[in-house]
Amino acid sequence: MKRTLLSALIAGLMSANVTLYPNSASALPGDLALPEFGDGASATFNSQQEYELGRAWLKMFRSQVRTISDPLLQDYMEDLIYKLASNSPLKDRRLEIVIVDNPTINAFAVPGGVIGVHNGAFLYADNEAQLASILGHQLAHLSQRHFARGVEQQQKSALPTMAGMLGALVLAATAGGDAGIAAMAATQAAAQQNMLRFSRENEQEADRVGMETLEKADYDPNAFAGMFENMMAANRFIGRKPPEFLLTHPLTESRVSDARNRAREYPRKVYVDNLDYQLMRARIEVHLASSNAEAVKKFRARVKDGARGAEADRYGMALAFLQAGRLAEAREQLEPLLQKDPRRLAYVIADTDIDVASGAAERAVTKLQTQLRVNPGNYPLAMAYAGALLKSSQPQLAEAVLLEQVKVRPNDPYIWYELAETHGLAGNILGVHQARAEYFVLNGVLDKAEQQLGYALKLVKDDDITLARINERIRQIKTLRQQMEKM
Repeated sequence: MKRTLLSALIAGLMSANVTLYPNSASALPGDLALPEFGDGASATFNSQQEYELGRAWLKMFRSQVRTISDPLLQDYMEDLIYKLASNSPLKDRRLEIVIVDNPTINAFAVPGGVIGVHNGAFLYADNEAQLASILGHQLAHLSQRHFARGVEQQQKSALPTMAGMLGALVLAATAGGDAGIAAMAATQAAAQQNMLRFSRENEQEADRVGMETLEKADYDPNAFAGMFENMMAANRFIGRKPPEFLLTHPLTESRVSDARNRAREYPRKVYVDNLDYQLMRARIEVHLASSNAEAVKKFRARVKDGARGAEADRYGMALAFLQAGRLAEAREQLEPLLQKDPRRLAYVIADTDIDVASGAAERAVTKLQTQLRVNPGNYPLAMAYAGALLKSSQPQLAEAVLLEQVKVRPNDPYIWYELAETHGLAGNILGVHQARAEYFVLNGVLDKAEQQLGYALKLVKDDDITLARINERIRQIKTLRQQMEKM
């Protein structure tokens, strides 16, 4: 059966580099890497085709995988990725960052600049440089155009079915474990040997280019080996490892040694870790804790012990108390941090979150207005501000804030979700349906998107311009549905 161009590209994507580390009872590492278009096909596939392919893939991915809607974490990750990208060979820097809510150590790169990472990666990276080493590796897959090489390689052998590979990737990106391994084994066995050898060459190149990017961005190149060692230690703790044919990212002593030797080629420098990384790490630990009580207990012990970063642990305890509804204790932990560093975003937003939870939303509004005057348009501040405005019964003002944000970040599903809710509270029912439609489009739920726009059409009477815009959007969604069905 003849494949369409898009089907062939996606098929190549789905059977490209995938490494799974089984996750049974606890958070264990797993590395999922999807290389992208390569040199041999560069004359056939242009950057716009790659961009459109990646965004279509992301919509499918979001429809089946739980992702994080945390503006503060998203803002941090985007800053880190763009810092790395500006020091990498990557030419097309239209990047989209997706954070998967999963305690494993996965990361992936998709053609067109989609980069994903599991929030569990923070649990295994001791510092920002180690996290940056994971992301630098993924950027290298993009900049070296590995995916097209994978497509060419697979055209010489039997290709797995699309449905099977998409299912395997979703399993890897959600639960991981033996289910993902079984799905991968069933669909990939025929072409595995050639692909494995080829993708390991890609991995070596991605390590080399990624380390160059890391060093240019002023991170310690030794972080590569340090991250590998952390992953190996976690793997030894498991007591077992996945089948050899799935190890496209083989964690071996030789790979660690190669990374150490390569790092020695760079000048020795003193590197200081970024406090924001440790704060985000604490934030994720609170989120991934089995219960609020467990999070409080963990951070209380750390603050008492003082073995790790005092500021990050105190911040984590403040968040744990906030999540547990123990607001006075949360403020007690946060207060000294705010006094020392009153403009740090993580502290400001935690402070105003405590205000809102305490029933003092208007106080939060005033504080956030002050911060936005210094940092206008800031994404996490603006989203916190909109939330505080809603809690203080000012939905029209919140609506205006979110409308400005969605102009800057039209591909952010979280803003569209919040905007739909805010339109409803502001009495803008047409806006509710339009915002919901965009939210569903970005999450790959196209039938519900069309349904919402159908509701919107019934509300439009004499406004020919709005009517034409809605009908055009429905047409675009139908076209997108046809593309996604081919995948």
